[in-house]
Amino acid sequence: MSERVVGPDDAALVRAWRAGDRRAASALVERHIDGVSRFFTTKAGAHADDLVQRTFLRVAEAFPTYREEAPFRAWLFGIARHVLFEYLRSRLRDARNDDDMRVSELVAIDPRASTLAAVRAEQRALVRALQRLPADAQILLELYYWEDFSIADIASVLSIPPGTVKSRLFKARGLLRDEVEAHPAPDSDDARSVRLQLADWLADVKERRPT
Repeated sequence: MSERVVGPDDAALVRAWRAGDRRAASALVERHIDGVSRFFTTKAGAHADDLVQRTFLRVAEAFPTYREEAPFRAWLFGIARHVLFEYLRSRLRDARNDDDMRVSELVAIDPRASTLAAVRAEQRALVRALQRLPADAQILLELYYWEDFSIADIASVLSIPPGTVKSRLFKARGLLRDEVEAHPAPDSDDARSVRLQLADWLADVKERRPT
């Protein structure tokens, strides 16, 4: 779910910020804070707000090193991913030897995250299924389906080749489908595809966003 662009695009705001315009920096934060908040809500629950603040602080600190090899939004979410992994390592014992979090289950961090991220029971089941995936698989699916990232931009966030993104996306969809089928929502006979369930959740999130 990409943010609707109003006013100058990110590249123009980046140039203005680099020239010393603090309003441009504020505009970038305002434009992307909802997406970063969504990113952390399904992974850190009640700790999401702190991680959002930590991410934008890190962005401000690292901005002088940003050379625009990737779009600002991809660079921003790359930083958010690093902040998330720092948080996971601080919370999961088995993360200390798992640099890419391939075996960690995010549901073990804060089971309440599914309640914060979704209203209906079938949506909470979907969030819990996402949380049971390897962290980068969850990140990949959310960036692709909810944040409308291109394959190239996801490659920048995850620091992998675009071809690898495509193969991991195919695998992640299969993993999510298996998790949804293995742990259906209570009293649910919903046999719709995972893709449709993702679309329904996206529509519900949009409806509940403040105007």
